[in-house]
Amino acid sequence: MKKTIAILMTGVLALSLLAGCGKKSGAGSDDKTIKVAASATPHAEILEQAKPLLEEKGYTLDVTIFDDYVQPNNVVESEEFDANYFQHIPYLNEFNEEQGTHLVNAGGIHYEPFGIYPGTKSDLSQLADGDEIAVPNDTTNEARALLLLEANGVLKLKDGAGLTATVNDVESYNKQITIVELAAESVKDAIPDAAFVVLNGNYALEAGLSVGKDSLAFESQDSEAAATYVNVIAVKEGHENDEKIKALVDVLKSDAIVKYINDTYDGAVVPFKG
Repeated sequence: MKKTIAILMTGVLALSLLAGCGKKSGAGSDDKTIKVAASATPHAEILEQAKPLLEEKGYTLDVTIFDDYVQPNNVVESEEFDANYFQHIPYLNEFNEEQGTHLVNAGGIHYEPFGIYPGTKSDLSQLADGDEIAVPNDTTNEARALLLLEANGVLKLKDGAGLTATVNDVESYNKQITIVELAAESVKDAIPDAAFVVLNGNYALEAGLSVGKDSLAFESQDSEAAATYVNVIAVKEGHENDEKIKALVDVLKSDAIVKYINDTYDGAVVPFKG
């Protein structure tokens, strides 16, 4: 009987050791691997530049690219990943409110000016009745697009619409146009069909567009939008002060990364100094 118990205990111990070996390290663990979910451009590109700098600090940076705005938050909430890098604060706050998640800003890294880009027409003065303008359909980015269109005389929003504006808040249009609401990652695909498109900075880059050279209008770098829409490292609440998260943020705000951003993105991505 004692022999049987000893064999069973040995089996339990072996299974326990195997389970421990196979366990994935979650957010906030004290291991030296930092798992980050990111958009391809510019976020993952910037993170690639951070890898050797983090290696000098003893960390391995593991980056996984996502092409949507939902899963990167879900995998951080579930603690499959330590952090994500793809979103600004208004979107983060909206996501938490709508999805019941507990994500927080661990550090602002850069700002991407929103721009109006040519589609089938090359100048806003050519806007005519029947034209379509494509914009992102998520709440904060749609509002940002509509505010930029308002600033350039395309439409007028109702008083107080602000950062929650949707097409339902448009009071009047300069021309009888249609605002086409698309998933943020799909707006660039409307360029062959829409008169104009309003793009997030990262998706403009993916489309090979430069905010400085190709946009017809864009948010100024010293605007309130720069502070409001800074792209951040987001983590699950309680992990913002983890040593590896602080190391990640410090490297991304370092002089070397600031230089890389300024040299690479032609004003489409601007380091955040706050």
